[in-house]
Amino acid sequence: MEKLNDFGYVAKAFANIQEVLDKQADNIRAAAKLMTDAIAEDKLIHIYAGGGHTTLAMGEMFFRAGGLANINPLMETALSVFNQALKYLELERTVNFGASIIKYYDIKKDDVVIFFHNIGINPATIDAAMEVEKRGGKIIAVASSYWQNEMPPEHFIRHPSGKNLFDFAEVCIDDYNPVGDAIVNVPGLDTPIAPVSNLVDFTIAHLLEIETVRQCLERGITPPVWNSANAPGGDEKNAAYLKKYKPLIKSL
Repeated sequence: MEKLNDFGYVAKAFANIQEVLDKQADNIRAAAKLMTDAIAEDKLIHIYAGGGHTTLAMGEMFFRAGGLANINPLMETALSVFNQALKYLELERTVNFGASIIKYYDIKKDDVVIFFHNIGINPATIDAAMEVEKRGGKIIAVASSYWQNEMPPEHFIRHPSGKNLFDFAEVCIDDYNPVGDAIVNVPGLDTPIAPVSNLVDFTIAHLLEIETVRQCLERGITPPVWNSANAPGGDEKNAAYLKKYKPLIKSL
């Protein structure tokens, strides 16, 4: 069978993931400690995403087979890919919209909030981070230093403050997403194709889960983990977690 020509996509994507493994291990461990602390204190772990395809990372961690059962997605459909594209694009650039989501979910002092936004500069992200900071929450930020450092200070998609997501985070995890996201150049086409951000951010999400479970067990804590609802006995195994978390997590 003739080998598929992916123009280096898989190798580049794996290289990006490997860079995270090589350079972000300490940050992932530090973030997992905050998540483990939340589990030890019987608290939820909240997840926010700044708009568009980044919001898919919330779905990857929420009510997922093998995922943590105490994950609370701060879901706002208006910012997600399930809204009309031009509408969510406009809303993620709207000042104060992100803060209203944090207010609605009533984030409290010392709550752990994981922020996913590889760009890390838009108003919906920065306003949400400002609101969490004001309330005394602890932010774990998954974003790209390239976007935050290379985008011009006056670029119109930036928050008016000029702040970056990493400015607000207790723990910063760099996903090394390149500006523009797409990483493949096919001869004859000027526009790059094949974005990589979701592959890397999903991997980071699962690395956080793995390290959190490891730290929980090291402390003698049984982490709350969903079984697959589609596997035999899954619903029965999940029943206790559903009884506990359904009153607390709006998206269940």
